[in-house]
Amino acid sequence: MSKIIDFHAHIYPQKIVEKATESVGNFYGVTMDHDGSIETLLKSGEKASVDAFVVHSVATVPHQVESINNFIAQACREHPGKLIGFGTLHPEMENAEEEIDRCISMGLRGIKLHPDFQKFNMDCSAMGTIYRACANRSLPILMHCGDYRYDYSHPRRLAAVLDEFPKLTVIAAHFGGWSVFDIAAEYLLHRNCYLDTSSAIFMMGCRHTKELILMYGADRILWGTDFPMGDHTKELESFRSFGLSEEESEKILYQNAEKILGLTL
Repeated sequence: MSKIIDFHAHIYPQKIVEKATESVGNFYGVTMDHDGSIETLLKSGEKASVDAFVVHSVATVPHQVESINNFIAQACREHPGKLIGFGTLHPEMENAEEEIDRCISMGLRGIKLHPDFQKFNMDCSAMGTIYRACANRSLPILMHCGDYRYDYSHPRRLAAVLDEFPKLTVIAAHFGGWSVFDIAAEYLLHRNCYLDTSSAIFMMGCRHTKELILMYGADRILWGTDFPMGDHTKELESFRSFGLSEEESEKILYQNAEKILGLTL
């Protein structure tokens, strides 16, 4: 049986888990399948035989960065082999490079950014230091991309980033364009980035999702749930219904993730 890595899962400290989960649900106007606690994540994943989870949270203001990164790193230490941590940064923070190095020293494997939550244009010049530092350290960025309501994360902005920083490894969440999936394909189809499946299938349906997977190619796709927004069993059932080949499925479910993360689980 293939291994399974959920490349896109959010977790929150227990003391704010209800508030944080509700806030995200309100932002997107959806009902969350779960709360965003570590315990609930592991239970949801266990039911679907998920082997590991790439976990992260987003700092909406600069002073949250250090505490969030500490929380993610501690969660990964407490659940070795199960949780793989991505840190957060904020465009207005000072000493971003120092925090990147601290993330690496704590064992975090990448950075998560959310331009719409953090209110910055993905291709603004102020982000150059962060992108360059991550590229120089071979540290991947999981980037929220796309939202018909905002311009911060428009796929054309990610295309500009990829053109300026060709050595940067970016995983464009939600097929590179949440709620603007086809627009994203216009900008990202022939550019050097990965894409994940999170928060897409329920909007596009299985047929359209499969079409995008085949168009981009299985070498570029990672399976993700956007937990707690998505449920592992439901997301995996939908994925299995696509009828992809075993080779394609294995690339999407774990091989591409292992390549990016430099892991063998």
